Amino acid sequence: MARKVSRRDFVRSTACAALAEAGAVFWCRQNGVCAGPQADSAMTASFEPGYLALHRSGELRRRADRLWGMLAACEICPRCCGVDRLAGEVGFCGASAELVISSYHAHFGEETPLVGRGGSGTIFLGHCGLRCVFCINWETSHEGDGTPQTVDDLAAMMLALQRRGCHNINVVTPTHFSPHILRALDLAVGRGLRLPLVYNTCGWENLEMLRLLDGVVDIYLPDFKYDAPAMAGRYCAGADSYPELARAALLEMHRQVGVAKSDADGLMRRGLMIRHLVVPNRVAGTREIVQWIAANLPPDTYVNIMSQYRPMYRAFDYPEIARHLTVQEYAEAVRWAREAGLTNLDIQG
Repeated sequence: MARKVSRRDFVRSTACAALAEAGAVFWCRQNGVCAGPQADSAMTASFEPGYLALHRSGELRRRADRLWGMLAACEICPRCCGVDRLAGEVGFCGASAELVISSYHAHFGEETPLVGRGGSGTIFLGHCGLRCVFCINWETSHEGDGTPQTVDDLAAMMLALQRRGCHNINVVTPTHFSPHILRALDLAVGRGLRLPLVYNTCGWENLEMLRLLDGVVDIYLPDFKYDAPAMAGRYCAGADSYPELARAALLEMHRQVGVAKSDADGLMRRGLMIRHLVVPNRVAGTREIVQWIAANLPPDTYVNIMSQYRPMYRAFDYPEIARHLTVQEYAEAVRWAREAGLTNLDIQG
């Protein structure tokens, strides 16, 4: 059973994170490392997120309403479990129509072009449809740890992150709550939101839903986890369609936003940024994944080869992934990516 979090605890934890990050920014200013969020104001002012035009025409609200209607027999994610979330039924992801948010804050642990001086304005949503056995955020994704919020609350969070000096709004594990996100975005735009929207996803998406995000999302930040259906099925609750649907999703995301390129200030405001987590014993199919990216997307596609794997949650039930990644395994993955011809790699270490 998911642990209930009181509104008071939610506010307290969020406030603590904000104070900690404010202290980090103050230290930077005192030590001459950065000039604060104001340094990027001119570049930000010249950027217009795609969702502004959709809001002005009323299309953003129409898209939100269409997605909301899909909750009545839910087919938002590839599970297509068909439950009536609007009537309070709970899908495979663990969510009803009640929005659950774990936390929101300026996050400094994302990719450098998203973080800048002010951090990425990250909103962690409860529940998940993929359910990886090694999920590092399993309390949130598997157990729904968080607190119920309204669409208006979500809009207020977006605006608070903008006021705090964040460079983008980064919605994490957003798919099952995409109707809520679009409704909140429509409200927030009317109140002055102007930041790029980052769609931070596992990469397993229904194309029909993804096409409704065309012009809404500025930066796609998907995982590409597995090359083989058997591995996806083994580690993600039978999601053996993952490789096929992730490939289709990446192509659609690229069609919508193109190659991610940093602006003159080093910040990313539009484009596709792919993450691939290297997993022990080659179970993710890293070599095949980077070869597919190189063959089907431009060679300068942004690809983050991630070394952060560590066994969490139920990973110890699977001996082949019940250990940390080795230096040799990560170096092998980087070599494969370079040999495939990828030229825009984010490499750790």
